Amino acid sequence: MTDEIVVRRLAEVDLLTLAGLYKQFWGEESCLEKMRTTFARLKDDPDYVFLVAQQQGDVAGSVMGIACHELYGDCNPFMVIEDVIVDKVHRRKGVGTALMSAVERWGIDNGCKYVIFVTESDRVEAHRFYESLGYELDAHKGLKKDLINRLGHP
Repeated sequence: MTDEIVVRRLAEVDLLTLAGLYKQFWGEESCLEKMRTTFARLKDDPDYVFLVAQQQGDVAGSVMGIACHELYGDCNPFMVIEDVIVDKVHRRKGVGTALMSAVERWGIDNGCKYVIFVTESDRVEAHRFYESLGYELDAHKGLKKDLINRLGHP
């Protein structure tokens, strides 16, 4: 079987496999019904793209891109990347590079001036990977705040 990587849009049939990839990475279950509802609402939104990479017939990874629109300057959109995941079995085989290249191409095609995303500070191997793609780890300081699970919230 070939090691060719095919990147395509996520389909509803991929959601169960995607939930398994998320569990592999984050160690927690995803609610498949909520995934289906959210995907149905967003799949045709032109500001969202959900991509999967297939290798050896398997869904080997996924990424989400979101075009955000600004109101200052020339009002250039920018892209936020989230939920980058590659199956452990398929890592170091070009899957992550193929996904990032495809989502960046989507951003360019949608007029995005730049891309931003966050990754956990202790993921040194991931940092090296993103730096190999031209991302600057120390260029800016990313901030994140959990609005749901904060102390004092249900």
